[in-house]
Amino acid sequence: MTKKPTGSKIQMPRRAIVLAAGLGTRMRPITDKIPKPLVQVGGKALIDYALDRLADAGVEQAVVNVHYLADKLERHLAGRQRPRIIISDERNELLGTGGGVVKAFKHLGEAPFFYMNSDTLWIEGVKRNLPRLAVAFDPKEMDALLLLAPTTTSIGYDERGDFAMSADGHLRRRAERQVVPFAYASAALLSPALFKDAPKGAFPLTVLFDRAAEEGRLHGLRLDGIWMHVGTPEAVTAAEAALLASAA
Repeated sequence: MTKKPTGSKIQMPRRAIVLAAGLGTRMRPITDKIPKPLVQVGGKALIDYALDRLADAGVEQAVVNVHYLADKLERHLAGRQRPRIIISDERNELLGTGGGVVKAFKHLGEAPFFYMNSDTLWIEGVKRNLPRLAVAFDPKEMDALLLLAPTTTSIGYDERGDFAMSADGHLRRRAERQVVPFAYASAALLSPALFKDAPKGAFPLTVLFDRAAEEGRLHGLRLDGIWMHVGTPEAVTAAEAALLASAA
């Protein structure tokens, strides 16, 4: 759980960024001919799950960064109306999760915005998770609010977790040989303040998460539902089985 807002609330974010520029090497041979965001899970491209979640949450404009097989991804997105898509072109230089956001920053505005990886996938619980992030976000206390999935109930995830979370929602990154209960579900609500004095060029977003954690401004929210880590062809099969079971 995370700390309850202390009275400072934000409007439901209208802008978002979806990172879709990765090489998808673990998903080969599927990604030899298509970018990972276009991998089909249950008859639907991975990126469309993310964009549909954003549309359902009221997001009007989403930046999507592109690099690997970018033309195919752009063609796929060309007809989408909700949310409206802005392409951030990284064909010449892959900028990482942090640098990718910085490059697109002019399109994200001055208010907190949703951040999602194009391959994050979950089955909703009782309440939708993106609106839950918005309700829980307190800009006076947080620079980033991350959606976290319990490792024990996640599908396709067999690693040692990413974060430990205190009772008030503060996050601490896993030490090298430690096991922690939560995996980062690759979705978050971020304040522009997180990117103050951000590095130039390519860098991982974890650099800024670590800084926010040191300042006590990195928080987490437990995902309501089931998160699926779709990183390999085998994980696609497991995710499809979970989606089918949830619809039964």
